[in-house]
Amino acid sequence: MTEIRTQIPKTDDQTPELWDRALLGDVRSIARCLSLIEREGPDIPDRLARLPASSARRIVGITGPPGAGKSTLTDALIAELLAAGQRVAVLCVDPSSPFHHGALLGDRIRMNRWHDHPDVFIRSLASRGSLGGLHPAIWEMVSFLSACPFDRIIIETVGVGQSEVDIAALADLTVVVLVPESGDEVQTMKAGLMEIADIFVVNKSDRPDADRFLRTLRQLIPANDQDAHDPVPVMATVADKGTGLKELHAAIEAGLNRDMRPADRLRIWTERALYLIRKKRMKDLQKEDLCASISEELNKGAFNLYKFIDKY
Repeated sequence: MTEIRTQIPKTDDQTPELWDRALLGDVRSIARCLSLIEREGPDIPDRLARLPASSARRIVGITGPPGAGKSTLTDALIAELLAAGQRVAVLCVDPSSPFHHGALLGDRIRMNRWHDHPDVFIRSLASRGSLGGLHPAIWEMVSFLSACPFDRIIIETVGVGQSEVDIAALADLTVVVLVPESGDEVQTMKAGLMEIADIFVVNKSDRPDADRFLRTLRQLIPANDQDAHDPVPVMATVADKGTGLKELHAAIEAGLNRDMRPADRLRIWTERALYLIRKKRMKDLQKEDLCASISEELNKGAFNLYKFIDKY
């Protein structure tokens, strides 16, 4: 599927036909519906509640520290998925511009070889300062895309390091991308980013000391993941040369096709529900309003933070 480049008439925004066309795979309708979801219109919760349920595991999260080559790896992985006859939707979450709050980096430009491909849909999103490295409406967008005729949905996160763990609740399978130079960071990452991986990828593995880093990483994982039913794969790639991508694709497919343990399924759906409930409860809470209320209380004299927050 191709990404949208033309303006879609706004008169179609609220018609049921728009959503029906999107669920049948119409590219323009999919793009327009994502824009409506992003704007969080009043009818969006009802429309999402009426989406057909799907038990298929198809959501792949790609995360890791900045500079690991996540976008290049995603671009190369798209080629492998297409070669396997799969239709792919990609959500690329980028840092927000401080001026217009849109995506600062253009993954649609970086992945421009898929511009006209009928089986690839790519959308760039702004993180809007989210500490989890994701867009605030990411789960609603992914739920919608899961109801559309895509075989795989890839989410590439902004790359903010250890706080980038929300992806583990969102994705069915999480790929953590590192580079050989990450060796000194692994110990500090273990408590966060390192614990969410279903697959580790050491990208740019043609660099010096890559083999040593791969061995070190494989030694660290058993201590981190003693209760896992299978060891976490550690794979070497050179994304810009296509090295190791067939093996990575095979590992992703094996992970998605593996039966999920009931405890893991319960954990993931609990995290997803918690994410949406927190968002719903915080929806009407604005920082500016909070600041004004605190200012008023401070001007009265003694200020007790805990008494203040009880009002909320």
